[in-house]
Amino acid sequence: MQSLDQIKLYAAKNSIPIMRDGGVEFICNYIKEHNIKRILEIGTAIGFSAIEFAGVAPDVHVTTIELDIDRHIKAKQNIHDSGMEDRITAILGDALMLDLKEQFELIFIDAAKGQYINFFEKYTPNLAPGGVFISDNLSFHGMVEDLTLTHNYSTIKLVRKIRKYIEYLENKNDFITNFYAYGDGISVSFKKV
Repeated sequence: MQSLDQIKLYAAKNSIPIMRDGGVEFICNYIKEHNIKRILEIGTAIGFSAIEFAGVAPDVHVTTIELDIDRHIKAKQNIHDSGMEDRITAILGDALMLDLKEQFELIFIDAAKGQYINFFEKYTPNLAPGGVFISDNLSFHGMVEDLTLTHNYSTIKLVRKIRKYIEYLENKNDFITNFYAYGDGISVSFKKV
């Protein structure tokens, strides 16, 4: 059986971004406290967070989407090795092109940072009543708060897109969003009733 530590080690060795411990812990606690059963994850990477989320309780089901075929294959292997195949549905594809009909109590956005607004808007109809969007990497290694931490042009562009997403959440009148410093910066967005 593949351990989460082995998956973390593989991610570190292969420069694959996975959730930081504080962020994973925060979301797992949220799943437990709010008795969440159906989760959509946009951005599987190699399956680390999906396995963590599904492991919260035996009746939690995670549907996870990944665009990169190599990461998808590795995620499927990790999901299999962790014995979670019956609780995690891994989909290979572009999340912006898929047409999912199900409703989810938690929609977790952790994919292409420049597409966060598009993911949010596309999957709002899939949010179950009382459900939440949780977004990761809103601090982006501290660069969102302090752009002087990088001089890389493409990273600066990316950070600006994350800032735009934060502004979008802050001004979205039909949702209430709370921001947390756990992991790499997390937001929880509730639809107003």
